[in-house]
Amino acid sequence: MQIYGDTSGLSPSETKALQRIYRRRVPLDRLTTTDLTRALVGVSHATGRQVGVLVDRGGRVHHVIVGDASKLMLPDVGRLRAGAGRLRGLRLIHTHLRNEPLSKDDLVDLTRLRLDMIVAICLAPGEERALCIYYGHNFPSPEETNEPPFRTFGPIPYAKAKDNPAEIIATLEQEFARAARARGVTAKDGRAILVHVCDKRGAAQAEDSLRELEELARTAGVEVVDRVLQVRDRVDPRYALGRGKLEDVVIRAMQLDAETLIFDRNLRPAQASSIARMTDLKVIDRTQLILDIFAQHAESSDGKLQVELAQMRYLLPRLGQRDDALSRLTGGIGGRGPGETKLEVGRRRARERITRLQSQLKQLGRQREQRRSRRKRSGTPTVAIVGYTNAGKSTLLNALTGSDVIAEDKLFATLDTRSRSLHLPSGRDVIVTDTVGFIRDLPKDLFAAFRATFDETQDADLLLQVVDASDPCRSEHVEATEKLLVDLGLERIPRILVYNKCDRLETPQATLAIRGVPISAIQPQSLGPLKQAIDARLEATHPMLRGDESTSSRPA
Repeated sequence: MQIYGDTSGLSPSETKALQRIYRRRVPLDRLTTTDLTRALVGVSHATGRQVGVLVDRGGRVHHVIVGDASKLMLPDVGRLRAGAGRLRGLRLIHTHLRNEPLSKDDLVDLTRLRLDMIVAICLAPGEERALCIYYGHNFPSPEETNEPPFRTFGPIPYAKAKDNPAEIIATLEQEFARAARARGVTAKDGRAILVHVCDKRGAAQAEDSLRELEELARTAGVEVVDRVLQVRDRVDPRYALGRGKLEDVVIRAMQLDAETLIFDRNLRPAQASSIARMTDLKVIDRTQLILDIFAQHAESSDGKLQVELAQMRYLLPRLGQRDDALSRLTGGIGGRGPGETKLEVGRRRARERITRLQSQLKQLGRQREQRRSRRKRSGTPTVAIVGYTNAGKSTLLNALTGSDVIAEDKLFATLDTRSRSLHLPSGRDVIVTDTVGFIRDLPKDLFAAFRATFDETQDADLLLQVVDASDPCRSEHVEATEKLLVDLGLERIPRILVYNKCDRLETPQATLAIRGVPISAIQPQSLGPLKQAIDARLEATHPMLRGDESTSSRPA
C-alpha cells in the first residue's frame, strides 16, 4: 500500500500506521469518522506533518498522503468523470497542525480537481486530539460576479460536526448541471482563458497581442471567457506566470467552467507539463493554436501533408518525456489534424514519418515546378497576393477575377494556393495567385513546412501586399509581412501596397493613397485604380509586355 507525498524521515512504525489507514471506511453521510480522525491525528502529532486521505463515495480510502507542516502535495488522481456538472467523486480529509482555516493551497486543490469536498481537522495545540473542523466545497457562482467558486465553513467544534456530505454533494451536482444546461454549447471546442505574460519591454504590445490571440481562438472554435495579463520583471521559467497568479487563474477557470488555458507565447515542453500538473487543465500554447487552425482549414493533399509535417516537428521534442499537457489532448483544440493519432509514437517512428512526409512534399513540389514552368513558357504574367492573415486577400481575388474561392472573416481561412485569370483594362490577361496569410512570430516549424507553398510566388512578376486599413495594428502587420517576405527571399519582386477595407474608415484616405492604393474588396467600383496600377507596373517591369526585343527575340 503506497504512501504518497513526502515520506522521507518516517520511522517504520509511522509508515505502518499510515498503511493501516487504508483499512478505514468513511460513509458518504459523514464528514469524518472517529477511527479515521484518531488515526490521522495520531500520525500528525507524532510527525509534525499534515496527513490526509482521498476517499471515494463508497467510503474507500484511495490515497494516503503525507505533507509538511503547512501543506499537502496531492498525487495525480486521474481524469474528471464525464457528464455535465459532475464532481470528481473524491473528497480530501486531512489534518491542520494549528487552528487555521482552509488555506489557499486547499482551495486551489478543491477547485482545480473539482473535489467533492475538502475537510480540515485541526489538532488541539500540544495534544493528540481533534479540536475543530473546517470544510469547503465548490459552488456554481455566477460568471458576472466576483464571488469565489467555493463555499467554506468553520470552525465547527469537532463534537458538533454533523453536516451530511451526501446531501450537499447531490445538491451541488444538480446545481452545476443546471448551470451547464443554462449556459448551453456556445463553441465547438469549449471554453478557454487566454493568458499573456511578458516582461516590461513587451508591456506596450500586450493588449494588441491578446486581441490577436482572441481572434485566433475564435477561428479555432473556442469560446474565450476571460483574459489574463501579467507583466513581470522576467517570465517565470517553470510556470510562465507567477505561481500565485496561476493559482488565481485556476480558481477563475472553475468559476467560469473553463477547461483550457491558451498561452500567448510558445511554451517549452517542461513548462507546459508543469502548468498542466499545477492546474489540471488543458494547456495550449500559441504554436499549437495556430497548428490547430491549419489542421482545420487544410484541404489539398499538399496542405494536409504540410500541416502534419509541422505537427510532427512540434511534437518530436515532446515525445521523449511524459508530458501532462499532451496527455490532456483528447481531441478538440490542439489535438486534431493528420498527426493527432500519433501523439504517443516513439522518437524513431516520428523521425521516420517526418522523412516520409518530406519525400512526399518534394514530389508535390516537383509537380508545382512543372506547372510554373508551363505558365512561364506561355508568357502570361503572374501577380501574387500576399499579406497579413485576414487582411482580405481571398475576397480581393474573388473581386478581381470573379471567382468564388472560400473567403471568411477568420484567420488563416486560406491555406492552399489558388490561381485565377484576370483581364486587365489594357486587354492583357494575367494570373492572380492567392497565398497563405502571414502572422507575427509565425511558428518556425510551420514556416519551414509551408515555405514550399510560397514557391508559387518565387516567379511572380508582381506582389499585391494587402493590408487591413481598418486594423489599429496595420503598421505592425506591414512590418511583420515585410520581414517574412525577406525571409522567403521575395523582397526583390516589385510590389504594390494595397490598403483594403477602407469602407470601414471614418477618416479621409488621402494619406493611404500616397503610400499605396486604397480599396474595398467588397465594393467592385473601388478596384479600378488598382487594376490600372497593376497594368502600369507590369508594363514597366515585364519584358514581354514592354516589347523588349532583346528578350522576346531568339536566334534561329
